Amino acid sequence: MELSNIRQVYLIGIGGIGMSGLARYFNHLGCAVCGYDKTPTPLTDALQNEGMAIIFMDDVSLIPSAFNKPDDKTLIIYTPAIPKDSAVLNHFRSAGFELYKRSQVLGIISQSMFTVAVAGTHGKTTTSSLITHILTEAGKDCSAFLGGIASNYNSNVLYGKSNIVVVEADEYDRSFLTLHPDVAVITSMDADHLDIYGNHEHLTESFKMFASQIKAGGKLIAKQGLPLTHTRISYTIGAEAADAVGTNIHVKNGSFYFDFESGDTIIKDIEMGIPGIHNIENAVAAIQVALLMDVSPADAKAALASFKGVKRRFEYIVKGAGSVYIDDYAHHPEELKAAITSVKKLYPERKLTVIFQPHLFTRTRDFADGFAGALDMADELLMLDIYPARELPIAGVNSALILSKMQLNNKQLLSKQDVVDYVQSQQPELLLTVGAGDIDQLVEPLKQALQS
Repeated sequence: MELSNIRQVYLIGIGGIGMSGLARYFNHLGCAVCGYDKTPTPLTDALQNEGMAIIFMDDVSLIPSAFNKPDDKTLIIYTPAIPKDSAVLNHFRSAGFELYKRSQVLGIISQSMFTVAVAGTHGKTTTSSLITHILTEAGKDCSAFLGGIASNYNSNVLYGKSNIVVVEADEYDRSFLTLHPDVAVITSMDADHLDIYGNHEHLTESFKMFASQIKAGGKLIAKQGLPLTHTRISYTIGAEAADAVGTNIHVKNGSFYFDFESGDTIIKDIEMGIPGIHNIENAVAAIQVALLMDVSPADAKAALASFKGVKRRFEYIVKGAGSVYIDDYAHHPEELKAAITSVKKLYPERKLTVIFQPHLFTRTRDFADGFAGALDMADELLMLDIYPARELPIAGVNSALILSKMQLNNKQLLSKQDVVDYVQSQQPELLLTVGAGDIDQLVEPLKQALQS
């Protein structure tokens, strides 16, 4: 495929955060961009406002006639999350189109560029966004494909003029193996996506393969302790020894501060523009990448203070004297622990109410004990039903399974409307919503309930 020949693009699953980034990229290049997704969202609304035509019915007759026959000017991109029996998906297959996964297209776009790729079962979206922001503020003018909406730019894609691109490397379906980065970051390798990999060992092997694909002379930056055999620059926070370390972590005037040390480079009293102990670890990795790319310590420090975060990554929705409401994308036990620990560190005197929506039946089945342990850290839990995404139900796997394993007494399973009504009546002083499904649809109603 020659990208320079492409004049029209159809994306099956255009509303996904990664797919929408590609949609915006090709729209920016002047291509006619169309797509299908199951339901409208604020993101698909934004794409439509930017001039893209989107359908929300799996109906072949709604596909524009320009996409009837294959040619070298037409590109069809799909996400593996689309059901295999999708009428739109099978229309393009039966019509003889060559279909490309998002990851394949990202690999083609980045192959001729200096590529910084960030992988990990969690932390990759914030880390890639931090790197992008530091490079941009330091005048490197990079492009970026991110797995979330960076608040500084209100977008998940940046169009830079330099030859540098930052990409979020997704391990789902082994997608990141299409990338051959100059600099790679691996933030975590916890067991996840076991519906795809089968077991943790296969997931680990996939990350090792990703690390092996770094270009000759490239650098691997990885969290200390990860089971990697490749030469790397390690990073961590706290007292543990590593090549790059975040130390002296403390909260001052409601913000996190820390010191950075890597070799002879020491940066003191760095203010984080976003909260969260786990985000300091992400920032250490981002600083190390920036230093490798000749960003000055002073520029890196200034950029971290001005970073506004990523939508749904420890995002403040309400921050007042009477109530604080934070929303986070956490959907793995380790992510939940990190989010809850950080909230309690910031607000140790407040009672913490957590609203959690499990994501996927298989993930709930595989990590029920881990979810129970993490959620036991809350003072009060409001549990929603599992968001199934692409999956069919599994017998005996439901939200009650997690509740049954918890020690916390103050817990209940509620519908979405009941959750809003409960928050309206109880007015919790510290609220945290967590999950990767459609729990984001509750953010505005919960905000209104707290402020009414």
